[in-house]
Amino acid sequence: MALHTVTLFTPYPFATGEKLTITSGPRAGDWEVVGLTDRTVHLRCPVSGREFAWDRFCYQVEKKASEPWPRHDGA
Repeated sequence: MALHTVTLFTPYPFATGEKLTITSGPRAGDWEVVGLTDRTVHLRCPVSGREFAWDRFCYQVEKKASEPWPRHDGA
């Protein structure tokens, strides 16, 4: 059997109350997890207060402590 380099993706185990920064894509920005179901994650923008329910979509790349949140500089 030939061996190959394989990229593995693992769905992120969201937790209610968790603070997130999505770094790219159409959902980029700061979010707070405000609800969960088996299929969806409910996120609230800490700046506008708007809430959205999306199919679970994130995969963990990195976790940092002592980061400013929400970031108001648009970074």
